[in-house]
Amino acid sequence: MSESKPMTDAGHRILDAAGDLFYSNGITAVGVDLIAEHSGVTKRTLYNQFGSKDQLVVAYLEERERRWQTLVCETIAGADSPLAAVLAPLEAQRTWNQSNPRGCAFINALAELPDPTHPAHLIAAEQKQWLVEIFTDLASAAGCSKPKALATQLLVLHEGALVTQQLSLGTLSVSIDLARGLVRAAASTQH
Repeated sequence: MSESKPMTDAGHRILDAAGDLFYSNGITAVGVDLIAEHSGVTKRTLYNQFGSKDQLVVAYLEERERRWQTLVCETIAGADSPLAAVLAPLEAQRTWNQSNPRGCAFINALAELPDPTHPAHLIAAEQKQWLVEIFTDLASAAGCSKPKALATQLLVLHEGALVTQQLSLGTLSVSIDLARGLVRAAASTQH
């Protein structure tokens, strides 16, 4: 949550229920009445804990961001070479997709909340920027040529695989293979 206010047990239940509902049904389709009902609290408790639905959406995205970034960092740490580390965000997506069949919550939020000043839109956009920066840093560390350009290409492959996930076309495997080729090519031009 953006403001550091200790979260009560009820707050955790609200955030868990909201996360499930927002991800399954969409942010704009879910109202505070439904969240309160699913979390077993009153609307007053919900508002006392989060202040507004917008702040609850921000807390939901921040929690997903924390979990996603942890998984990516763990996958990077487990990579057996700097070149393999560049592919770690795509490899992390394999694990993530197993329990997130509805695609990317951040892409979904960007689509549902197009106002660039909406606090949840900002969180979602910052998450994508973080991913570009991770790809850039990893490509630089692996000695790849033009790391920023490579990072953009990897982001496009990553996001394309996320968006097409529900089509059951195996696009993540294809994206990882394409990314591997891009990384190898960028690394070989440096040596």
